Amino acid sequence: MPTDLYPVTRLADVREATERSGLGALLLTPGPDLRYVTGYDAMPLERLTCLAVPASGDPFLMVPRLELPAAEHSPASRLGIEFVPWDETDDPYALVAARLGSLASVGLADRMWAMQSLRFRDAMPGAEQRLAGTVLRELRMRKSPAEAAALAEAGAAIDVVHTQVPQFLKPGRTEREVGKDIAEAIVAAGHERVDFVIVGSGPNGASPHHELSDRVIQAGEPVVVDIGGTMPTGYCSDSTRVYAVGEAPAEFVAYYAVLKRAQEAACDHVRPGVTCESVDAAAREVIEEAGFGDRFIHRTGHGIGLETHEEPYIVSGNTELLEPGFAFSIEPGIYLPGRHGARIEDIVICGETAGELLNNTTRELVIV
Repeated sequence: MPTDLYPVTRLADVREATERSGLGALLLTPGPDLRYVTGYDAMPLERLTCLAVPASGDPFLMVPRLELPAAEHSPASRLGIEFVPWDETDDPYALVAARLGSLASVGLADRMWAMQSLRFRDAMPGAEQRLAGTVLRELRMRKSPAEAAALAEAGAAIDVVHTQVPQFLKPGRTEREVGKDIAEAIVAAGHERVDFVIVGSGPNGASPHHELSDRVIQAGEPVVVDIGGTMPTGYCSDSTRVYAVGEAPAEFVAYYAVLKRAQEAACDHVRPGVTCESVDAAAREVIEEAGFGDRFIHRTGHGIGLETHEEPYIVSGNTELLEPGFAFSIEPGIYLPGRHGARIEDIVICGETAGELLNNTTRELVIV
């Protein structure tokens, strides 16, 4: 694991951001926030693992004693913080509270289990609970060069899978059978795990988050394939391409051309200083002008990093200005319920002057 992907300086940056926010401390349990700060991909258990980052004072990692060896062998061991093991008869929430003392507020990891947040509320009744994401979002949105490289590696890996999809798509096969082959290819391409596989054939392509089914793929049908996974680095891939098993309906081919222009327009619009909502508008305007505005039913994109969906969101109403290092998807879609649908998705990183696409397989309709 490259040490610059989870730099030791990040913890100091987080502590300073915590102090600026006015929070008394951040409490980070297993999940993307903890991994971002420490590099430790801790196992989520009912036993509490928690990094406490006080605005003033030394951070510490509260960890179940039986998980101590895993923590000590993780990147968190480079941080020089105290690991505080607790035993089965201890109350770790009370131990964290006692070490932190009286605080007016704490920021809880955005993915903290409700069970844990309620236990912290009982252990720290005087502390207002807020989301740690209000502190971490500014840091996590701005990808470092090492994070950008990790996302590029993930993008290249999922591209490899898309080049193999045509050999899996055959008339008479079910979506589930094709999905199984794709999932195996995602791991073979270097991902640590498969996060999702969408194979939407025919009318199922009009459902953006269609689940794999036993529907048999027919000749002449378009098929939406949206796939992603997590790399050993912790960084994610996500890419959508559209295939046709034989000659696609003329109606579909016509609006697919509209969709491709819309996706290109949004990608071309990316540069520092433009708003997230203006990227959404760049895609949406093309689709609306072609008469399919009511068939584009979701935002244009989402941020990506240690989570497939994170900030910033490319959606109307988000006036956040793009900055170098912001990474997000651009994935407009057109969906005709009962008939078919299409979506083209690439991951883009905002550079110093323009956007850099991390997916490079063809965006043309692929006939198999």
